[in-house]
Amino acid sequence: MTESRPSSATPEFPVTDRVQHALAQSLRGCEELLPQDEWLKKLVRSEATGVPLRIKLGLDPTAPDIHIGHTVVLNKMRQLQDLGHQVIFLIGDFTSMIGDPSGRNATRPPLTPEQIKHNAETYYKQASLVLDPARTEIRYNSEWSDPLGARGMIQLAAKYTVARMMERDDFTKRFAAGTPISVHEFLYPLMQGYDSVALKSDLELGGTDQKFNLLMGRHLQAEYGQEPQCILTMPLLEGLDGVEKMSKSKNNYVGITEPANSMFAKILSISDVQMWKWFDLLSFRSIDEIAALKREVEGGRNPKEAKVMLAKEITTRFHSAQAADDAEADFNNRAKGGIPDEIPELSLTGAPVAIGALLKQAGLVASASEGGRMVEQGGVKIDGTLISDKGLKVNAGTMVLQVGKRKFARVTLS
Repeated sequence: MTESRPSSATPEFPVTDRVQHALAQSLRGCEELLPQDEWLKKLVRSEATGVPLRIKLGLDPTAPDIHIGHTVVLNKMRQLQDLGHQVIFLIGDFTSMIGDPSGRNATRPPLTPEQIKHNAETYYKQASLVLDPARTEIRYNSEWSDPLGARGMIQLAAKYTVARMMERDDFTKRFAAGTPISVHEFLYPLMQGYDSVALKSDLELGGTDQKFNLLMGRHLQAEYGQEPQCILTMPLLEGLDGVEKMSKSKNNYVGITEPANSMFAKILSISDVQMWKWFDLLSFRSIDEIAALKREVEGGRNPKEAKVMLAKEITTRFHSAQAADDAEADFNNRAKGGIPDEIPELSLTGAPVAIGALLKQAGLVASASEGGRMVEQGGVKIDGTLISDKGLKVNAGTMVLQVGKRKFARVTLS
C-alpha cells in the first residue's frame, strides 16, 4: 500500500493542513497513487485557486447489479467529493459494446444496446446510494465516442503502438498461450483513455486490474496537449470467505440491494482480521476513529462490538438507521434460536413429501440432495426441532422450516 508521505517537490503554492488532509484521504486504503508528486501539486493548486479537481470513475454496465465490493472505488469517490472536488460518474455505454479485456483469458462477448441501457439505469440508481447525486456529474462515453467516427478512430489508434499494447499482461498471456485476441480489443484501452481526454480529468480511479487502462488516459492526454491525469487504484475486496475476490459467481458477496437482515448477518460473519480491511475500504469513519477502535479491541474490547458497528453503518447506508437497528435485533433473536419477524410464507402441495424435496420446493436449498446433506449435517429444523432423518416424510400442516442460521420459510403444506 502506498505510504502517506509529503512530496519532496516544491509546489507553486504552500502545502496547507487542508491539502495534507486531502492527500491522506486520497491515500487511505489505496493500492497506488501515481504520480503522487503530481497529485499533490494538483491539490495545492486547487486549494489556492478554489477550482475543484475533476475526478473520473468509469464503469461499464456489464451486469444489472453491484455488490459492496464494487463500492470500494465509489467510496473513494465519495471521500474526494466531500473534499469539494467534482466527481464524474462515467457510464461506458460505448465501451460496453467493445468489452473490457482486463483480466480476461478470452474475448468478452459484447452486450446489446437494450442490455446496456437497462444496466446503466440500475448502475446509476445504485451508485447514488454512495455518491451524492446532487453533486455528481453523470456522463455517457457515447457522447464523444460515437461522433469520433472511422476517421477519428484511425487517428486515435495512431497514437499508440502494437508493441506497447502487447505489454499488457492479459494480452501477453493470451498471445503466448495461442488464445485468440480480436483487433477490436486493442480499441478498448484507447477508448477508455480517450474518455479522459474528453472529460479533461485530473484523476481517474479504478481497481488494480485497471492500471493499464488508467495509464492510457495519461498517455493520450499528453498526446492531445492536456495536463496528464493522475491515477489511483484501489485493492479488490475479498468476499465473505476472506480468500477469493468478492463475486456473485463464488457466492461470497453482499449485494447492496439485498434485504437489511441478510446484509447485516453476512457482514457479521466475516473474520475479526478481515474486518479491519473492510473498515478501511468501506467505512466512512475517519482514519483516526478506526485506529482508536482497533486499539480498543487490541486492549480487550470484544471485536464483535466493532463488527456490529461496521455492519450497522453499511446497512444504514443502503437501507436506513431503523432497518439497521431492526436487523441487529433480528440477528440477536436468531442467535438465541428465535424466528425472524418477517419470513417468506408459502403454500405447497404434495403431502406427504420427503424433507429434502420440501426444502427445495421452499427455496431453502438448490436441490433435494443438498437438502438431504443439510439434514445429515444437523442444519435443518422444523418448528425449532432439529431433524436428523433425511428420509423423513413431512405430512400436511403449517410449519416453519429452517436451514442453517439464516434461511427460514413458513410453509402450509397440503
